[in-house]
Amino acid sequence: AEDKYANPITVFFHTCFKVAAVAAYLIGGFFSASYVINFVVTITLLGIDFWIVKNVSGRILVGLRWWNEINEKGGSIWRFESLDQQQLNKNEAWLFWWSLYINAGVWIALGIVALIKFNLDYMLIVIVAIVLNSANTAGYTKCQKGYRIFC
Repeated sequence: AEDKYANPITVFFHTCFKVAAVAAYLIGGFFSASYVINFVVTITLLGIDFWIVKNVSGRILVGLRWWNEINEKGGSIWRFESLDQQQLNKNEAWLFWWSLYINAGVWIALGIVALIKFNLDYMLIVIVAIVLNSANTAGYTKCQKGYRIFC
């Protein structure tokens, strides 16, 4: 039988900063009345989450890696690498993909709420969250769907 999670530390950090960023966004006002502190804490957690997903958990949990290069003409070139998908832990892969999509959905929902409330300050945080999450989601989805340059 396959272990539930072969890399529990990676699974923890993959989910930890997603949850922490949303929590900081939602309850940061209870700990500080300062928008700037809430902004800095949430954006820092979002940045850490982006880095962990892109550089650590993507490689370990789903065997994928992506990056973007700029060529001499200023064009953008996506680069991809993929390990043999048959060797991956299915539970970890499931958690990786669903956490990416659910996290995007949560931030979109928070963006809708910020728009309805006309809370443009917090909308800035949501836009950063959506951009960072979308970059990882697009990169890993393209890599997984076979747009791989390096295999």
